[in-house]
Amino acid sequence: MDTISYLAQTTFPMIWPMVAVIGALIRTRHSTSRRATLETWQRWWAIVALGCGSLWITVSFVTVPDVMATAIGFDRTPFQFEIAFANLGLAVMGFRAASPSASARERVTIGLGAGMFLWGAVIGHVYQWFAHGDHAPGNTGGILLCDTLIPAVMIALAWSSQRSGGDGASSPARALTERSVR
Repeated sequence: MDTISYLAQTTFPMIWPMVAVIGALIRTRHSTSRRATLETWQRWWAIVALGCGSLWITVSFVTVPDVMATAIGFDRTPFQFEIAFANLGLAVMGFRAASPSASARERVTIGLGAGMFLWGAVIGHVYQWFAHGDHAPGNTGGILLCDTLIPAVMIALAWSSQRSGGDGASSPARALTERSVR
């Protein structure tokens, strides 16, 4: 595999966090409050980085399992189907975290749930890299960054939202409660 092809394949997973960052930056450039900014960032990160990124992995493992096996440096295995559906669960959690009714606590929990799977995958990727010299594009590079950063950023954003006095939920009932308290 030539260098350009390898670089393209290993960095492709970074498209999802990059789109989330660009979208959130554009959307919040005229934001009026820290709370609104955090809410927007949480939604972009949940929908694009976790939701769409995980959905892309799901579709890839289901539709082109041989390509995905080659990309990660393994032979095709029945476990790829399980990986596909674990990622579908992550996608559903990401889309749920983007809901206006999702609280910061729920978003932290979703980030932790995603982290347990994705950080475990990072350990597996690093082990394969050092123990077996697996430098396949789907085992090193962008996927390591995504698997590490996506849940970490999600947790940090939700925690920041909670610390800044907003729980992240912006439901009509909450808005009414806030108005009646003031």
